[in-house]
Amino acid sequence: MSSLNFIGGEKGGVGKSVVARVLAQYFIDKNALFTGFDTDRSHTSFIRFYEDFASPVVIDSYEELDLIAAALETSFAGKMQSVIVDLAAQTAAPLARWVKDSDLFAVMADMGVTVNFWHIADDGKDSVDMLGKLVDTYGSGPNYVVVKNLGRGSDFSQLEQSNAMARALQFGARVVSLGQLQEASMRKIDRQNASFWAALNHPSGDDALGLLERQRVKNWLKKTYDMFDSLPLP
Repeated sequence: MSSLNFIGGEKGGVGKSVVARVLAQYFIDKNALFTGFDTDRSHTSFIRFYEDFASPVVIDSYEELDLIAAALETSFAGKMQSVIVDLAAQTAAPLARWVKDSDLFAVMADMGVTVNFWHIADDGKDSVDMLGKLVDTYGSGPNYVVVKNLGRGSDFSQLEQSNAMARALQFGARVVSLGQLQEASMRKIDRQNASFWAALNHPSGDDALGLLERQRVKNWLKKTYDMFDSLPLP
């Protein structure tokens, strides 16, 4: 199975790039082929940590967005690859135009590619409103994965009880939680510009993870991978 994964949430600071990074590490550890695209012109955080797998793409250029679909046509040893797109904030409108004009869902269905729209949410009202806009925009076209990021909030009752969530569930949305990783550990990984694998396996330098920090990161990855295993991924 091959999947096209748009990692969004439309607002900044909800943890989109963290989800893109850990999904990339999941594919690597599962020996699943993938290509990543980073739409953030300012920070390119996905590329920082997985530069061998990710490339920049300009979200308001059809020619560049078409590279996403082209990657899904590329196979290696007869195996199709998946794609991860780390969406920057405020990219919903140009992406929606491209999806509609390209009849993307029909094209991907013909190719046997599962399209997943990931909505990364904190516990604020903006995340609720943006989920509603996402579902209004795409309807029954893609799969929806609503991620309650416990690193960005603890009370998601506003989201859970919202009309936006009810509509998403009508379209078969999967609702999952991303556990909180200790902030100090994440800061060390970020300062190293390291993948999760590199941070765990090269414990050297000023920002090296300590013994118990590495164990906590391993536990967090395992729980996250268990969550990914429940989703339509390779």
